[in-house]
Amino acid sequence: MGVVRNPILRGFNPDPSIVRVGDDYFIATSTFEFHPAVRIHHSTDLVHWTVRGHALDEGFDLRGVHDSGGVWAPSLSHSNGLFWLAYSVVRSMDGDDKDIDNYLVTAESIDGPWSEPVHLGSRGFDFSFFHDPDGTHWIIGVQWDQRPEHPSFGGLVLEQYLPDERRTSGTATVIHQEPTLVEGPNLYRIGDRYHLLIAAGGTGWNHAITVARSREITGPYERDPQPFVLTSRDAPGLPLQKAGHGELVQTPSGEWMLVHLASRPTLHLGERYSTLGRETCLQRVVFDEGGWLRLAQGGHQVEVEVEVEVEVGGEGVGRAVASGFAESFDAPQLDSRRWSTLRTPLAPDVVDLTARPGWLRLRGGHSPASVFEQSMIVTRVEEHRATFEATVDAEPTSTRELAGAIAWYDRSGWIWLQLGWDADNGRHVRVVIRDGARTTRSAPVAVPEGAVRMRLTLDGPDLRFAVAAVGDDHWTEVPGVHPAWTLSDDHGDRLRFTGLFFGVRADDLDGRGWSADLADVSLRYDETDPAGED
Repeated sequence: MGVVRNPILRGFNPDPSIVRVGDDYFIATSTFEFHPAVRIHHSTDLVHWTVRGHALDEGFDLRGVHDSGGVWAPSLSHSNGLFWLAYSVVRSMDGDDKDIDNYLVTAESIDGPWSEPVHLGSRGFDFSFFHDPDGTHWIIGVQWDQRPEHPSFGGLVLEQYLPDERRTSGTATVIHQEPTLVEGPNLYRIGDRYHLLIAAGGTGWNHAITVARSREITGPYERDPQPFVLTSRDAPGLPLQKAGHGELVQTPSGEWMLVHLASRPTLHLGERYSTLGRETCLQRVVFDEGGWLRLAQGGHQVEVEVEVEVEVGGEGVGRAVASGFAESFDAPQLDSRRWSTLRTPLAPDVVDLTARPGWLRLRGGHSPASVFEQSMIVTRVEEHRATFEATVDAEPTSTRELAGAIAWYDRSGWIWLQLGWDADNGRHVRVVIRDGARTTRSAPVAVPEGAVRMRLTLDGPDLRFAVAAVGDDHWTEVPGVHPAWTLSDDHGDRLRFTGLFFGVRADDLDGRGWSADLADVSLRYDETDPAGED
């Protein structure tokens, strides 16, 4: 017996898709505009999870996609000796229009190599694969309706996939519609019925999972008499909010488990903000006397600790707080399981790990507004109380040469401890904040010659900064408490689907080849108080 502590995948890891192959469990999660794309996680006991890698890495390019576009809701399955991965690339969202391409890649091993993508059409998004026991293969997803006088969500559609011809049939059938938003569909054949697992209520505070079922794959589908299998919409005090969008997996002993997304909000002035983004959780489920899916503990509210009947390696209880890291930059390339970039991989001459051993030389790139060539590496923040440190060695000689440590959400939401230069202040640091269309800068703070240590301290909804000379344990606080709560899904009126990252960046806005050297990067979490509330 083991005890799962939710979230099992902490920080920005939404839209989980789970599959078991033998004794191995794999979960794929959405990555949106971040690279590499489609994060793959592995476990043998459902309690302990590691990042295995990514499915879409070298050669995968998302330059030009908007914030919270890119790769949505992957679907990971296994059939005929192959891993199947379906995913959507959302290229634009403008008014009623949404430009989306859906693809399939396959591989014999979860580590690849993955095949060249098969285009599955552009009908909508959140398409998943269902491999029917009768040998046929199907995709099911959300059909988008761009007509302004019609509901945008045009129902859940089913279409057959023809693997020998590497194409879909071209004819889709609407199998389920509801008066309110439903998405994230997954289909299962259990017993003598097809069970349709549905995400309802959007991805915010009203998120939920519902079920419909049918004896025929094309319907009609009967809606569950209970409104929800799982939700936290009516319990704002629960630590796991926004619960919804999930998938089922069966253990070797026959037990059913449900992975789903949820968020752990922090509070600012009584309002909730999901700075860590949407995370992955796991619940135990059963089928009741009527054959309907239910949480094993009864009711529809999710639990933080869940017992699972599996053989657990190592400690039998999952970690309550994520473990941090210290980066030494002593490998020939960056570890993509830890570090992400925006939209495309950084070229070797942009991320140079050989010019100065033990340091990362980062050649400056575009501004934080760019959807093309930003020079920045970031890592997910997994707890509400965290300390991020980095040493920055750079000599800007222009107001257009900038480097430093950054708290990043998207191009319209970031807080940067920026090392720069100007004629009035010389070399200095400032806190620069981007919030929507508004950019503000703090007063300059002088820094010593040579490399500068930078520290970002996250305390629930608040962010503080400090600097020190290398070899000096005395930190100088940069004045001000800064609004980490603005770096969340819930701030502003923009669609935002990702989460908080910490990282380092360098800007060379004149494009003359200026660079900054970075070392001693670390991220630590406070294990005494992970709640993150003010």
